[in-house]
Amino acid sequence: MLGKRIKHTRRYQEIINVLMKNGFSHFLFWVGLTDRRTAKKNASEEIDIDKQNIGKRLRYSLQELGPTAIKLGQIASTRYDTLPDEITTELEKLQDHAPVLDFDHVRHTIETELDDRIDNLFDHVNPEPLATASIGQVHTARLFSGEEVAVKVQRPGLKPKMETDLEILRGIGHMLEERTGWAQRYRLCDIIDELADTLTNELDYILEGRSGEQVASQFDTQFYIKFPEIYWEYTTQKVITMEKIDGIKISENEQLDEGGYDRETIAKRLADSMLRQILEDGFFHADPHSGNIYILPKNTVAFLDFGQTGHVGDNLKRHFASIIVNLQQGDTMALIKTFSKMDLIEEETDIEGLKRDLDKLHQQYENVKIKDLSLGRIIIGIFNVVYHHHIKVPTEMVIISKAILTLEGVLGRLDPEFSLSRAAEPYARKILLKRYHPKEIIRNAVYEIGENIEILSGLPNDVKEVLSVVKKGKVGLDINLKHSDLIMRRLDRISNRIAFSILMLAFSIIMAGLIVGFAILGESSMIWDVPIIEIGTVIALFMFLLMAFIIIRSGRM
Repeated sequence: MLGKRIKHTRRYQEIINVLMKNGFSHFLFWVGLTDRRTAKKNASEEIDIDKQNIGKRLRYSLQELGPTAIKLGQIASTRYDTLPDEITTELEKLQDHAPVLDFDHVRHTIETELDDRIDNLFDHVNPEPLATASIGQVHTARLFSGEEVAVKVQRPGLKPKMETDLEILRGIGHMLEERTGWAQRYRLCDIIDELADTLTNELDYILEGRSGEQVASQFDTQFYIKFPEIYWEYTTQKVITMEKIDGIKISENEQLDEGGYDRETIAKRLADSMLRQILEDGFFHADPHSGNIYILPKNTVAFLDFGQTGHVGDNLKRHFASIIVNLQQGDTMALIKTFSKMDLIEEETDIEGLKRDLDKLHQQYENVKIKDLSLGRIIIGIFNVVYHHHIKVPTEMVIISKAILTLEGVLGRLDPEFSLSRAAEPYARKILLKRYHPKEIIRNAVYEIGENIEILSGLPNDVKEVLSVVKKGKVGLDINLKHSDLIMRRLDRISNRIAFSILMLAFSIIMAGLIVGFAILGESSMIWDVPIIEIGTVIALFMFLLMAFIIIRSGRM
């Protein structure tokens, strides 16, 4: 870390100076980045601990530090699970504030990346940018084949600058984890790595193009959802050329009304497409703000800019669906159970305190009309609760909540009567019901059998190794059971199931013996005019169904 500090001394000092100028000198001294004399010299008369003011000063600092810091702040504004609400609210206000890049730089990047003169690549390129941002600048152009395209060009020298800033940030993160308990508890270095990965992915336009095509493939049969075509022969890591979308920005209500568009239909199509991406297909556009959504004729919704995408695995889909249903029902214990299945609940977690805080959150929304319920805000409220109980929320869940909150903002302006909470419930219930589909049950059962066979096959060797160690007297046991009553109840339930299974197996063997015996003797299965075999078969079937129902209801199949 010392070598990196020396290597990046100038930028490191610049960051320190900006932070001190904006009132963070005491913090810098506390974490060991400055000495006491410097901290006193630059400190104000009174230390301001108001979170909102801290958020403002942090926003000013990031804006002054440039593109990397601004982009990191924008990404950090989505970490509702880790940062206080007052700070994320301020970070959400961060804008790119990117100056217009001179067209000579644009021309040079295009010609270097595509290895040809710009006049040989495009019939025409508009030197005036269509849009500017901290990472790239967009220009309209026309191919020799006549297609109108949009060319996004990355700013020159951006990657080395970002790598420098990220190395410095990682160094500060390691220092904080070594010196502070809260940084260790929230795994600050892991969070910084996640932010760095997100930012690095946005620098790769090939990845962006592939992400766009992957989402587009999920809507091959949907005529009312549109994605720009990628022209791969004019695309590299620093230049991406795509179909130019001519439409109305979704936030322009007056233009939509003047054009005769149906805003209710557009809202439903947009919500359905995003919910399908998240809860069905599992790969989604993670930044659906109004600048990335355009409306085309026939109320067609067009998605742009796939620099930020998210992935949802099958387990997370089920957990997120459970959270939506739990919220709708106001069932806080079921919500806590879902957190437990996600392995978020630790031994030191105060379950009663967590339930009490979640109940208070539910009471705030209990009498709110369904159309006024904000699914995103409720999820953020949950994040704030678990934040105080030191529960770390999975990154994927944070990305989902950020996308939903952004989407709700767009839908609220488009159609104030539309309820994303109501629209999401059918998708959530469909996922939960899918779990009990025969195909899903069989698939899970086969998987569990395979896992158990693998465990059982290695059991003799494991037992042999354990006994060998025990015989040598090298084992010392120090057992401290927490929640022993709960553990004993679970063990009791497991033993009862095993006993029931053995009983069912024994009964089945007896029935099989009777069937074989009667068949060999050629005798009737009637005893005292009672159809023993038929009755036994019904009983065995009932026992099997009962056992299957108990296992399925326990959620372990």
